[in-house]
Amino acid sequence: MSLPGFPEAAPVAGLAGGVLIGLAAAVMLLGLGRIAGVSGLSAKAVGLGGSGIARSGAWMFVIGLPLGAFVVMLATGGIQASFADPITLAIAGLVVGIGTRLGSGCTSGHGVCGVSRLSARSIVATLTFMATGIATVAIMNALGLEVL
Repeated sequence: MSLPGFPEAAPVAGLAGGVLIGLAAAVMLLGLGRIAGVSGLSAKAVGLGGSGIARSGAWMFVIGLPLGAFVVMLATGGIQASFADPITLAIAGLVVGIGTRLGSGCTSGHGVCGVSRLSARSIVATLTFMATGIATVAIMNALGLEVL
């Protein structure tokens, strides 16, 4: 299924992914009393964070992220990251990681978990994420650069 004007869109896959993210966040919050922020759990896993979850629990969550992608890849026949090479993705991931430490959380922690709890800090952070993304796309379009 595609959307008019967006032939590459995958709304069903996006909906399924969103439901799974919400379910994971709810299980973390209701089952462990912890926020499912990926940056906080990643920091805890490598010994940089002070999250209340056990380090082994943080590792299970962090390992589950690529493991889930691997299961999807096996089920669907492959995932292609045609928009960037592995080195660019690694550098981008590092920059995002630095930003999440500076911003006291990531999009999953603030956008999914914080906003749903009506956290003022998370609402401001999420609005900042969105405004920055919109501005970046607008600037790239104005410069004639291709935006995926």
